[in-house]
Amino acid sequence: MKRLQVLILLTLLISGISFAQQKPAALTNLKIAADHRHFVDANGKPFFWLGDTGWLLFVKTNREEAEKYLEDRRQKGFNVIQVMVVHSVKAGKDIYGDSALINHDLSKPRITPGNTFGKDKEYNFWDHVDYIVDLAAKKGIYMAMVPIWGTNVKSGWVSREQARAYATFLAERYKNRKNIIWVNGGDIKPNDSIETWRIIGNTLKEKDPNHLVTFHPFGRHTSSIWFHDEPWLDFNMFQSGHRDYAQDTEKGELHYGPDNWKFLAHDFALSPAKPSLDGEPSYEKIPHGLHDTTQAYWTDNDVRRYGYWSVLAGGAGFTYGHNSVMQFYKPTDHGSAYGAKNYWTEAINDPGGKQMTYLKKLFLSRPFIQLTPDQSIIADGSQGERYEYLTAAHGKKYVFIYNYTGRPFKVNMGKIAGAKVKASWYNPRDGKATLIGTFKNSGIAEFTPAGQKQDGNDWVLILDSI
Repeated sequence: MKRLQVLILLTLLISGISFAQQKPAALTNLKIAADHRHFVDANGKPFFWLGDTGWLLFVKTNREEAEKYLEDRRQKGFNVIQVMVVHSVKAGKDIYGDSALINHDLSKPRITPGNTFGKDKEYNFWDHVDYIVDLAAKKGIYMAMVPIWGTNVKSGWVSREQARAYATFLAERYKNRKNIIWVNGGDIKPNDSIETWRIIGNTLKEKDPNHLVTFHPFGRHTSSIWFHDEPWLDFNMFQSGHRDYAQDTEKGELHYGPDNWKFLAHDFALSPAKPSLDGEPSYEKIPHGLHDTTQAYWTDNDVRRYGYWSVLAGGAGFTYGHNSVMQFYKPTDHGSAYGAKNYWTEAINDPGGKQMTYLKKLFLSRPFIQLTPDQSIIADGSQGERYEYLTAAHGKKYVFIYNYTGRPFKVNMGKIAGAKVKASWYNPRDGKATLIGTFKNSGIAEFTPAGQKQDGNDWVLILDSI
């Protein structure tokens, strides 16, 4: 009984840990874990990717704003920021007016002095990028950097020679920084320029072999479609996209609506084994389908569902996004993209971003590397479809089951060690764990979450071996 009380106390303490109080650890280059499904640091410590899409961070924020953003994300437990390096070769300037390139030529980065600020020193576009990358490192944050956004290549503004020269420049400039992850592509189907994307990927890996490389694809696609067998692709990234079930009407495979867990099943059926994660689900406060602002907007309920569904399906982590934050929408802008309504300085406090803290806490509260998807945990008749779908996974001594609608369901017990288990409910909205009781670890058990059955009354059932 005493041991059970200690376990309960530890669970409650873990759910209350504040990342804001933790001193950032010294960063090391990330590696692929031995199971080829997760990430670890150079010391073998599990790394749970909790990303945020700060796409325009380098061009829309000054140094004070970058500090505000990165510190907020650090306090919430985010450890990866996905960011564009060059958003547009035609208009690639930062907030200080400094251009990234000479004459819009990707092979000619402008590295001569630019504007004067600070202590009367002259800084250019690349100095500003360096500053933010180094600031993130001090806060324990990795920068997942997209070298050139996909539309530039698709539009024919980047030749293969320019791509090779530019990728060489980036690799040489950042290869000695520990907090770099390369994200080739950028919201693109690479079909019409696939050799250019291969050149960028191969060059980055050849010149900078110590940093991980992936590819950010077009919505409702995964990098594995084109590049799974490429030696430069260390892990897969998919964009489950922003469409709801009714809007996802395209023909062909990999159109799953919000069912982002299906991308993991697709990627994990491939050989060789590689980690995979959702690098762009529906953003908080963005319209369903992106472009029609009369549609409903995705909420914190939805981003939680995307997060728990995908990680329990085997994702090596999860990337959150917010409409206003990804574009750093501010009062000086002349309108916003995708119907963004609140400024980024307010949006960083919206509930979905805060609740990502609890996602990461839960998965790091038990041995994360052990986490193995296993839908056989769900008893016959309880699986459900669409929003009622349950996702389940286990380690050696624990089970997690995510229930988005708070409906009753049945569990096949005996999937983990022990004659008995301790059962608890974990609330993804506030990170609090509540003890249910002790159960026999055999047969079938039924569980009913608190509250009324409805979208967003989500709970995680936790079973721990005793």
